[in-house]
Amino acid sequence: MDFRELQYIVSIAKHQNITRASEEVFVTQPTLSKFVQTLENYLGQPIFRRLGNKFLLTYAGERYVEKAKLMLGIKRELEQELADIMKENIGELKIAFPIMRGTYMLPHTLPEFSKEFPRVKITVKEANSSALEAMILEGEIDIAFFTLPIKHQDITYEVIKDEEVVLVMNASHPLAGNGIEKTDCNYPWFDITQLKGETLILQRFDQRTRYITDKVIHDANVVPKVSLEIHNILASVELASGGYGITFVTETHLRHMHLSEKPACFSFGNPKTMTCFVAAYRSGIYLPHYAQRYIQIVRDFT
Repeated sequence: MDFRELQYIVSIAKHQNITRASEEVFVTQPTLSKFVQTLENYLGQPIFRRLGNKFLLTYAGERYVEKAKLMLGIKRELEQELADIMKENIGELKIAFPIMRGTYMLPHTLPEFSKEFPRVKITVKEANSSALEAMILEGEIDIAFFTLPIKHQDITYEVIKDEEVVLVMNASHPLAGNGIEKTDCNYPWFDITQLKGETLILQRFDQRTRYITDKVIHDANVVPKVSLEIHNILASVELASGGYGITFVTETHLRHMHLSEKPACFSFGNPKTMTCFVAAYRSGIYLPHYAQRYIQIVRDFT
């Protein structure tokens, strides 16, 4: 057995389908089906249960795939380290961003990186932060850029930037004149208890800003009228700036939005609400020089 064959099984387990796996690993479907049959005969037990067109792992298959991923990861790290040693800067960098963050960060960071490392292949994925954690743990990506907190102990991170979360509403909202100037706040400070009974536009539960704002709202004993939950951060800010409710957004996002109507923005919390934008990756992995350089490029941009 070689590393290519390990990748075959990992791909089938990932897609649960021979056709999609064959497309990913660039072999024909009959070849892949025959390989699975040969391997199972060699092992003396099935590693997949067939359920129609679905290939589901048996317990033996789960153990096989777990070890296969470890071996493939070690191989990839070795290749990256050897490439660094030889100063060739050849390899592949798999990065990921939440969609909103990638919208403005990728166009400013990838061209600079590719100019510096033209022989490094870039793969980009976009998903919400919870999904990005799973991708890191599965080895699908090398580095993900998102906002704390991180839920899994096997993921480590480097802080890119401390960010403020701000409250956003229409400039003509009845509460828009209730901000208080404070020397330690970049925006007028807003007493969050005034949101009782107000219409809020909140992100979904799998997004980090929702986790942060839920805690602040809970601690302030605020019971708002929640009118809308939405993944689309830009849409939530556009809606709030146009008078449809009140929302929350990180200052960095806000700075890169071209809004049709300028909103009123406020600091809130004690005295303001901060979070961290980070570069996250699996604990203990080897990050090649070019991966470390991309992290720095993102840090410089922010």
